[in-house]
Amino acid sequence: MNEAHFHLVFNHLPIIIPIVGILVLLAGIILSSEIIKRTAFFIFILGALGTIPAFATGEGAEEVIENIQGIDEKFIKIHEEAAETFAVLSYLLGGIALIGLWANWKKKAFAKTLSLLVLVFAIAALFFAKQTGTTGGEIRHTELRADFNGTTASANKEDSDYEEKEDD
Repeated sequence: MNEAHFHLVFNHLPIIIPIVGILVLLAGIILSSEIIKRTAFFIFILGALGTIPAFATGEGAEEVIENIQGIDEKFIKIHEEAAETFAVLSYLLGGIALIGLWANWKKKAFAKTLSLLVLVFAIAALFFAKQTGTTGGEIRHTELRADFNGTTASANKEDSDYEEKEDD
């Protein structure tokens, strides 16, 4: 396995894990369950830790794919910038969740407010997670790009070759 493989293995963790954390935290808030809220905080901390290998393997993945035909460096740079922003937000979410876990465990007066703050911050971070995932996918999957029109030069050539053969 090369760095690109490792990046593909790890890059989903910091996106998927916070989604689970949001669902668990919502359940904890709705059910007024402190143990469920603590579980959600652990999940957010795990998501922040999952960001470390995803981010660490990104540079190596870039080295592997940047010379592949059809890869546009512009899309790599866009993804890299999105990933940097999201990584910071993911680490902050993990830090705030750690404080939330501590406050909940110690039954601090601000623990309930902090649970709501973690939820709002997680939802905001998820927006950047989506941006990071989308821009990463756009590197190899041209069909995800906003300017994709459903055709490529080779597809058009194949269609015209097929039409010529039909006419013969």
